[in-house]
Amino acid sequence: MSAIRLLVLGAVRQHGRAHGYQVRNDLEFWGAHEWSNAKPGSIYHALKQSAKQGLLLAHEVAPSTVGGPPRVEYELTEAGTEEYFTLLREALTSYDQKVDMLSAGIGFMVDLPRDEVVTLLEQRIGKLEQWRTSVTEYYTPEQGPGQLGHIGEIMHMWVDSADSEARWTRGLIERIADGAYVFAGEGEPFVGVLADDEPNPFGTGPHPSDAR
Repeated sequence: MSAIRLLVLGAVRQHGRAHGYQVRNDLEFWGAHEWSNAKPGSIYHALKQSAKQGLLLAHEVAPSTVGGPPRVEYELTEAGTEEYFTLLREALTSYDQKVDMLSAGIGFMVDLPRDEVVTLLEQRIGKLEQWRTSVTEYYTPEQGPGQLGHIGEIMHMWVDSADSEARWTRGLIERIADGAYVFAGEGEPFVGVLADDEPNPFGTGPHPSDAR
């Protein structure tokens, strides 16, 4: 599962309609270019591919301010909205994927109801514990990695990682259950996007042509 699709669909959804540079600017503002594959080329490619697949509707609007063809703005279709929420729920429950997918899921989790997010995260803990149990059938963490020679360090790393992720996830569940953040249906959500042409203090470079 790729994080870039979830990130792009989620960024467009937050604007309602957004052109490529807005999406890029938002993702850079969140630091996504550091913890995911949300680089400029990947972002524009994901937007175009999602439009081809019927997940986004592309609108040609006013010509680019730097010349060239008309600027393209995107908005989610019904299929795109369904895909977005499917990816979001998978990101919050899956344990066996790169951290960028979970990071994207956390970034958009407030688009779901609070109780559902807690349930999804509890499912994630269950999967982590199930995986850990399967590993410890032939590897005993208490005995240390030496029981399997240096190869045991691999299992030691993954078991320790599973324990750490489960502990972090329980902490997040506790914070959410205690009322942290504003979730779907609870009021005005946190605004995590930049206004059109608002300077981005974390941008990676000068404003490119926004005609893409």
